Amino acid sequence: MKIIARDIPPRVVWTLEQAGVHPLLARLYAARGVRNSDELDDALARLLPPSGLRGIREAATLLADAIAADKRMIIVADYDCDGATACAVGVRGLRLLGAKNVDYLVPDRVVDGYGLTPPISRRVHERNADLLITVDNGIASVEGVAEAKKLGLSVLVTDHHLPGPTLPLADAIVNPNQPGCDFESKSAAGVGVMFYVLMALRAELRERGVFDKATQPKLEPLLPLVALGTVADVVKLDSNNRRLVAQGLKRIRAGHMPAGVAALFKVTGRKSEEATTFDFGFGLGPRVNAAGRLDDMKLGIECLLTDDPARAADLAGQLDAINRERRELEGGMREQAMLMAETLFDESEEPPAAISVFDPDFHEGVVGIVASRLKDKLHRPTFVFAASSAPGKEHELKGSGRSIPGFHLRDALDLVAKRHPGVLLKFGGHAMAAGCTVAEEFFDVFEQGFAQVAQEWLDAATLTRKLETDGPLAPEYCRAELVDVLHREVWGQGFAPPTFSEEVEIVSQRLVGEAKNHLSIKLLHQGQPVDAIWFGHTDPLPARATLAFRLDVNEWRGERKVQFLVEGWAD
Repeated sequence: MKIIARDIPPRVVWTLEQAGVHPLLARLYAARGVRNSDELDDALARLLPPSGLRGIREAATLLADAIAADKRMIIVADYDCDGATACAVGVRGLRLLGAKNVDYLVPDRVVDGYGLTPPISRRVHERNADLLITVDNGIASVEGVAEAKKLGLSVLVTDHHLPGPTLPLADAIVNPNQPGCDFESKSAAGVGVMFYVLMALRAELRERGVFDKATQPKLEPLLPLVALGTVADVVKLDSNNRRLVAQGLKRIRAGHMPAGVAALFKVTGRKSEEATTFDFGFGLGPRVNAAGRLDDMKLGIECLLTDDPARAADLAGQLDAINRERRELEGGMREQAMLMAETLFDESEEPPAAISVFDPDFHEGVVGIVASRLKDKLHRPTFVFAASSAPGKEHELKGSGRSIPGFHLRDALDLVAKRHPGVLLKFGGHAMAAGCTVAEEFFDVFEQGFAQVAQEWLDAATLTRKLETDGPLAPEYCRAELVDVLHREVWGQGFAPPTFSEEVEIVSQRLVGEAKNHLSIKLLHQGQPVDAIWFGHTDPLPARATLAFRLDVNEWRGERKVQFLVEGWAD
């Protein structure tokens, strides 16, 4: 692994410090592209205005007319955490703003596949809807929207994914990534887009005299859900997304959150009064996602919609149990996939430029997570396939892929499709994650074709694992109360959590955990003793090593000590 220190512009650090930002935070922010303290202002008034979104005026008019006419609205959700939170925000927000007849429908990952398909449009019509609203999907659903329109439904598409060559003919489309949209935050999550639609609808209802600024419903109670979905979907945390997340965290820490969010904090054993983005990404998000992977996302959406604490606790408990099942399933699949991947190269060799694995016993709901784990372990673009469990599709393989920086996964699939016509039945995605379907008989052709593209596109530098860090940590910053300050900030995709690196002296090391798969380390950091742990790592370190590490606090018998969480080392 190559450890690289981020560039830290000294003039920007000075400017931030002069504005009252803590010296360590000033350094961290400057390294992440922040140029002035205005970018750190997380007040709601600083949010980008909804008017910047193309189609939002039409969407607000469509919804306001539907509310006035008491029309029946059905939200078509997606089966991940972003889709679930977007659905809950949509249902809650529309009811807040006066809609009396709002319901939702969530597709089944196995039976329905992704997006608004014609059969889903027919199911919405059968439920006597007048207006179909998509959240976190729909921008590529040309046929599904056409079917809905043919059945006499009005259609509002809210999405954040990249559009295809043809846009669906909906009554209104709100998507920051559609052609002609000048909205600055192209990284808005699906839940963020739905929140913006509600802001525009409220403004439209004010213009119509339904209420004024003093009497209008508050949308702030929805922000914990917006924050959860934004972090869980791993979208880039640009300044606008960071404001949304910061506002959601503030409400949660103050005890203001939906019953389901409170219940999820409880089952994860995390403290809501100290809520962080890590809790969303590694605690709550995976539990909501697990429902869509292994069961029915309706469980997740109902948990986020209920205001009954007892029901919320029951649903959160079910989500936690499904997540435990998901972890066991994923663990077995990951071990099997790793063994299969290792047969592709000798122990003395470097792994091939790309990895593709398939096992008939794999579960299609977990292939994406397994691909991500393999990619992290081997630092190679990776696809993991499972047999489709959809009726009549038993001979098709559904694959999920994850990539490394410098290799555009969707473009690679496009080239495989052109070179090997008929092998890819369908595919889609973006640079770092993609999905595809192949006939089982053509798996070998896909594997070879994908590896060939990777061999052509990737060089030794790209195939070398790199870890960006914030350089050395001054000893005066190695304090528990300062770690608490860091944890309360908004970190995530595109705004990486602080990671430091420097040479340390290893005093002792031993394997810990039930499976003895974590390395517990005692080290000297600039002469001071510090405990460290490297999760999932079992190889011993030399007496002196340059480590990359994050900061945590270990509490034992009332004493709080700084602990290093090791991310890697320069070998």
